Amino acid sequence: QVQLVESGGGLVQAGGSLRLSCAASGGTFSSYTMVWFRQAPGKEREFVATINWSGTGTYYANSVKGRFTISRDNAENTVYLQMNSLNSEDTAVYYCGAARAGNIYDIRISQYAYWGQGTQVTVSS
Repeated sequence: QVQLVESGGGLVQAGGSLRLSCAASGGTFSSYTMVWFRQAPGKEREFVATINWSGTGTYYANSVKGRFTISRDNAENTVYLQMNSLNSEDTAVYYCGAARAGNIYDIRISQYAYWGQGTQVTVSS
């Protein structure tokens, strides 16, 4: 059983940056594909970015490509999401998820068995 805890959210002005963290425990972190999703008020949860077990493969939603960077530190059991050039459309609760030996191009929510509680990101214009 994997437990995930997100942190790093907050209020930021448009054009600013935030770095989210997701700390994992209770499993073999290096065997999991990790993902970030987000959910804005009144909208469905949407894919943001994935990273494979080694950190050598990543995949991004078009809406964040070039602005967000996903990375991981397997020694620290943590996955990160560096978010730059934030705008109001990035306002959402951000969730990290884990899938054992998952495919980074399979962005179905159902692929990810474990989820954190989410962290709120609010971008003011």
